[in-house]
Amino acid sequence: QVQLVESGGGLVQPGGSLTLSCAASGSIVYINVMGWYRQAQGKQRELVATITGGRTTYADSVKGRFSISRDNAKNTVTLQVNSLMPEDTAVYYCNARVLLSGATRYSDYWGQGTQVTVSS
Repeated sequence: QVQLVESGGGLVQPGGSLTLSCAASGSIVYINVMGWYRQAQGKQRELVATITGGRTTYADSVKGRFSISRDNAKNTVTLQVNSLMPEDTAVYYCNARVLLSGATRYSDYWGQGTQVTVSS
């Protein structure tokens, strides 16, 4: 139905930057919300940032360091992560709230995750 494919994770030193990208494909009529979540080892998955229309939200821990954007024409969402810290180490998941062709309500979809490791 819908596939979310993430890319851009990796190993980076503290203070470094990465660009995480996610592309949605399938029988998509409209994507309401797109966002990024992360899950560190032994911890629960947490919201990082979301974007809907022109409105963005960020977790307090990433405000001023991370920036989310989307391309509605391409059904993509990008997370620019700057000033990375070891505590940002986690698997980052893309999420999209999608209205499928023929559907009457939105459904949530998740990507497979991309690992971000911040270490010297």
